[in-house]
Amino acid sequence: MDIVNSLPAAVLWDMDGTLVDTEPYWMRAEHELVESFGGTWTHELALGLVGNPLLVSAQVILDNSPVDLPAEEVVHRLQSRVVEQVGDAVPWRPGARELLAACREQGVPCALVTMSWTDLAGAVVEATEPGSFVLSVTGDRVTHGKPHPEPYETAVSELGVTAGGCVALEDSPTGVRSAVAAGVPTIAIPHVVDIPQIAGAVQIPSLSSLTPTDLLSTALGEAGARA
Repeated sequence: MDIVNSLPAAVLWDMDGTLVDTEPYWMRAEHELVESFGGTWTHELALGLVGNPLLVSAQVILDNSPVDLPAEEVVHRLQSRVVEQVGDAVPWRPGARELLAACREQGVPCALVTMSWTDLAGAVVEATEPGSFVLSVTGDRVTHGKPHPEPYETAVSELGVTAGGCVALEDSPTGVRSAVAAGVPTIAIPHVVDIPQIAGAVQIPSLSSLTPTDLLSTALGEAGARA
């Protein structure tokens, strides 16, 4: 099938690091929380949390710091701090807002598939133009987080589309593995952490200048795809 210049059935967006550059916000929140308990949080530990389900990240913090809180409370404190920072400034990733707008204008449904919980996802969605996202699958909605395929399988099911006709946009190894495992052609845009070459995913340096009609051909590595 010639899919060059074909529109995808849906675009499935990771949020942190792909749509918005909130990873530094998360890292700041982690440092502040650990330091408030008299501990030290390293950049290496912070990098290890990128793309994780939030309860997994919370447990890493508990295991590597003097923070003494229930894991759910760790998540709520971190996310509340990130929401505050998003309220001050929404840090869009290069090309993301433009691609999102083009998808809306061309009638391509977009879903947010993120391990952040509903409060933060809602704050980001509210900062987009109305109708930008028709669905949000958040970390508190699924039983198994990324890299398990459930988040993307949930989005595909609720949108009523086929996985192979969609495109996922991701910036982390766990996110890429989740989308690929769900059978979704995936575009990886490395940002804070490196992404190894993963079968079923194509890496590009930026979403800048990418259009909705480029997405399937790029994700599938077809001739004529964006370089």
